[in-house]
Amino acid sequence: MTGKSLSERVGELGHRLAVEAHAAWLAARDARTPWPARLLAVAVAAYALSPIDLIPDFVPVLGWIDDLLIVPLGLWAVRRMIPDALWSELHAAAEAASERPSSRAGMAFILLVWAGLLYIVYWSVRTSPWH
Repeated sequence: MTGKSLSERVGELGHRLAVEAHAAWLAARDARTPWPARLLAVAVAAYALSPIDLIPDFVPVLGWIDDLLIVPLGLWAVRRMIPDALWSELHAAAEAASERPSSRAGMAFILLVWAGLLYIVYWSVRTSPWH
């Protein structure tokens, strides 16, 4: 039997989505990207690269909808809004970055930002006069 196993194909799809999300993040920070594309790219990349999901993955079927539909559709929309030459350049930079080791410090920073935001919400609710 030739070809790749299902787990290998899923792994490759995950890698491609991560590279596309990184390219979208690079596009959001590039001054040559049109403003509407930059705004959408920030939203899509932040959501795709964030450890927090709109629908948690442990929720059966619905938890994977954001990973299987929302992120790819957002990346597709960002891709359509950016000129081909610029996207090729950004995608090549994202692909090169994917071959480097990941940053645990960056992950810790993102988690601290989310924890801080959750604390602010908690504090706001606790000190609210309606509580």
